[in-house]
This record gives sequence, structure tokens and C-alpha cells, in this order.
Amino acid sequence: MDFERTYSGAPWEDEVGYCRALRAGDQIFVTGTAPVDDEGGTYAPGDGYRQTVRCLEIIEKALGDLGADRSSVVRTRMFVTDMSRWREFGKAHREFFGEGRPTATMVGISGLVDPEMLIEIEVDAISPRP
Repeated sequence: MDFERTYSGAPWEDEVGYCRALRAGDQIFVTGTAPVDDEGGTYAPGDGYRQTVRCLEIIEKALGDLGADRSSVVRTRMFVTDMSRWREFGKAHREFFGEGRPTATMVGISGLVDPEMLIEIEVDAISPRP
């Protein structure tokens, strides 16, 4: 099977050795995506809603690079550092997907690569090759 990969340019991709997203046939897997700004820092420190929106924007670009879009997403996994803020994360998730709701999991974790990051999101999608 042929694999197609896309990269976002995040510094950790080279350091850790991964790609932003990988297409394997009709399946697309988007790696854990953190709220990184254009300079490589944390986007909107302290704002769970805006960080979630940023993660989903990065994910949408990766999907687009591989010929898919948000309507192709079948599953999301949200890793959050403060579960008491679940409504902030959930609101952004709901607005992004609208009526095309994927399955979703939200898991509380002890921390992310940068302590200012409140959320990281993984996505699985199914989309026929363009």
C-alpha cells in the first residue's frame, strides 16, 4: 500500500520523527495536534476555546493537503490538561463540526509538551482518494 504524508513544519516533527497526517488508501490519520502559533509558540495561552479552534484549523489544513476536509472526519480524540474546562473545548468542537458530528473522546491528562497548552487533538478520517 502506498502512503502519502503531509507536514506542518512544527519543530517536533523532525525532532520526534513523525508527520502531521498520513493517508493510507481511503483512511487518513492526523497526529496529535497542539495549538501552535505561526512562530512555533503556544497559541492563545490560557484560552481553551481558542486553543481548540487553532488545533482544528491546523487539522483542517492537513486534511486538505491529503484531499479531504472536516466532513471526512469519523473520530476525534481530545487530550486536555484541565477537564473542568470541558465546555470550552466541547463548544469549539461542536461549532467546527456542526451537524457532521464525528465520534469523539475527551481524556484528561497531566500535561502536554508546553505547560501553556491546554489541549491536543487527534483525528481519523475516511475519504476516497481525489
